[in-house]
This record gives sequence, C-alpha cells and structure tokens, in this order.
Amino acid sequence: MHADRIIYHIKSIYTSEQVPPVKGKSMSLIKEIKDGFIAIKDGKIIGIGEGEGDSYIHSETELIDAHQMIMIPGLIDSHTHLVHGGSREYEYEKLQKGTPYLEILNQGGGILGTVMHTRNASFEELYHKAYHSLDLMMTYGVTTVESKSGYGLSFEHETKQLRVNQRLNDHHPIRVLSTYMGAHAVPKEYIGRKNEYMLSMMEDIKKIKDLELAEAVDVFCEEGVFSVDETNMILEHAKSLGYQIKMHADEIHPLGGAGLGVKLGCSSVDHLMAIKNVDIDLLAQSNTVANVLPGTSFYLKKGYAKAREMIDRGVALSIAGDYNPGSCPTENFQLIMQLASNQMKLTPEEVLTAVTINPAYHLGLSSSKGSLEVSKDADFVLLDIPNLTYMLYHFGINHTKDVYIKGKKVVSDQKVVKSL
Repeated sequence: MHADRIIYHIKSIYTSEQVPPVKGKSMSLIKEIKDGFIAIKDGKIIGIGEGEGDSYIHSETELIDAHQMIMIPGLIDSHTHLVHGGSREYEYEKLQKGTPYLEILNQGGGILGTVMHTRNASFEELYHKAYHSLDLMMTYGVTTVESKSGYGLSFEHETKQLRVNQRLNDHHPIRVLSTYMGAHAVPKEYIGRKNEYMLSMMEDIKKIKDLELAEAVDVFCEEGVFSVDETNMILEHAKSLGYQIKMHADEIHPLGGAGLGVKLGCSSVDHLMAIKNVDIDLLAQSNTVANVLPGTSFYLKKGYAKAREMIDRGVALSIAGDYNPGSCPTENFQLIMQLASNQMKLTPEEVLTAVTINPAYHLGLSSSKGSLEVSKDADFVLLDIPNLTYMLYHFGINHTKDVYIKGKKVVSDQKVVKSL
C-alpha cells in the first residue's frame, strides 16, 4: 500500500503497545522505535518502524523530514470543563487567603458564579471562547478532549453547552467528546429543593440522550453537593439509558465514591485526592480507570492523589487537565504532565501511558486513538527535544514543534495552521 505522506528521520517514536486498560507495572512498558518513520494514508497509519519507509513511497507521496525530532501519540485530555462563560479571577484572593473551595460555592460563587456567566453568554460567545481554548490546547499537543457541561444547570442552558461541544467537534480539528453534567451543583433557583432538581435532571438525561448531545454522564459526588446515594441514583438511571458513566469522586472528603464507581461500572472515577485505601484495591481489581488531575491540586494547594501508590497496587491510571475557570484555569497540558511526574513521582513512561492509551480506553476510543499503531488515526506530536524524559524535566514551557490530527498538520512551529 502506498502512503499519502511519510514522515522520516524521527529520532525516537515513543508509544504504548499494551492492550488497555494498562495497569500497574505495565504502565512503564513504552516501545521506543529509533531512527523511525510513519506512513499515512487517508488519515490512518499504514506503516511505522525503523528506516525511511521506502516500500510505502510512490510518485505522489509527500515526504517530510523530521530532522531528528521525537514523536509521541497525540495527547488526550479526558476531563475538562471547556465550555463556560466568564472567568473567576475575583475569587483568586479568597483562595490565597485560605477560604475553602466549598465555602466559596456555598456563598454563591464558584460553580454557581460561572453558571450565571454561562447562562448570560450567547451561543456564539461560548463557541468562540472555547474554540480559542482548543487552539491553545492543540499547540501543546492535545488532539482529543472530553468536555463537560455543568455550568447551565437547566435544560435550556445545559443543552446550549452541549450544542457548543457538538459544533466544536464538527469544526475544530480536535476530537471533542461531550459529557452531560447537570449534577455539578444545585442551581440557586432550586436551593432547598434538591429532590425537585434531581427529578428534573433525570428527565433531562433522557431528553439529551434522545437528542444525541452527550456520550456520557458525570456527577460531582461530594459533601454538600450530591451524596453517594444521590450519585448512585443518577448514574444508575443514565447507565440504563445507554450512557457511559463517570464521576467526580473523593475529591475533598473520603465518601467512598471510587468504590461506588467500581460497583456501577464507571469508565473512570476522577480527582481521588481523598480516596480510601480499600477503594484503591477495588480499582485495581476492576477496569475502571483512576483519572487524576494534578493541576487542580496545584492550584487549590490541596494534597495530590496517591497516583504512585495506585500504580504500585495495580490500578489503571490516567492524567487529565481539568481545565475550568475556578480550580484549574490553564490549557497547558504539558504542565499538567510535568506536575504529575514531579509531584506524584511518576516515570516518563507512566505519564505517557496515562495521557494516551489509558484515557483513550476510558473514553471508548482505544480502537482508533491513544497509540501509534497500524490502522489507528494518525494523531501525533513532534517535539524538538532529545528524549521523552526531557519533556518532563524542562518544565513550564511548550516543547511541541508540530501536531498532526488524522494525518494533517494542524500546528506548525507551535502555531495553529490557519487554513484549517
């Protein structure tokens, strides 16, 4: 088979070849192909290996010299709150003075403050703001993003967020997957009437499924937000309708959310800074992925999730950015990876597994994304650095040179290709 495009003179290609979910010690098993090439046809990988891929060349093949850069799979950010109105710098000083995150929420700020801004924003305003954020993420090597609603908290405004996701997926190079998160907080108009809000939300979950606006449902399981029993009720309902289910679990208090996630068959349980040891063992015995968010721990000055211990005990781990206006306002996904390595004591190989094949698995995309293998989408990043470790060692800057999605260059010299 002849290629449309071949990239050659790649110093090293780093990729997982493990069958996901990749757990425990296997997360360190990354294949390195030295002096390699990758051959692409119709957006798919048709060949990869050492040398220059001569057997894939014909007269119309585009040949691209990588000049000894390294290559990794496209990065997958599997937990974001991408679509939102406004910003929350006005809360920054409160956080610096030690005001607890949940106290800010209970004062009508936090999530509820962003709900007000998101409800007031037009569809076009939300779309263009999120599109710009996707451009920034892409320059750091991100090629797939999960995007949650949760800043509308009514059918009208939640579906507005989800329709923005849908349009972004149709018009931006990054693949955008939508998650409905009406259970992010109780809106002001339902304060003291949570049961009524939950009943309304259960109806909305069915309507959103019929409209095909979301692939998954997420719940914020936390004291003062949604209890374990309430989370169970919402996710059981969503699962019965055919949604993928996931949850914000054990972020601040050890409620046993991760254990509930395993019981329900959640694709992932996210945050986990307060996870119980018994629930780490349950995760290790399951295919539910522990999705840790080190940027949030950094920003809120909270303890980090026990990622090192989870891997050592056999858990499948992924790392996500949690981009949002209140607790992790950054699109710099490489910084998130660097925090995971430095603060959670993860090896470069574990970090790469946790931002490629494992998130691809829990998003339901591992047959086409997450690793550089024949027949998968040609999503990859070229980095002008000597090796994989250097990406984490030299922190705080962007090491990306070029980014390709489905075989097309979308970032060149750290700049978005405008002809897209």
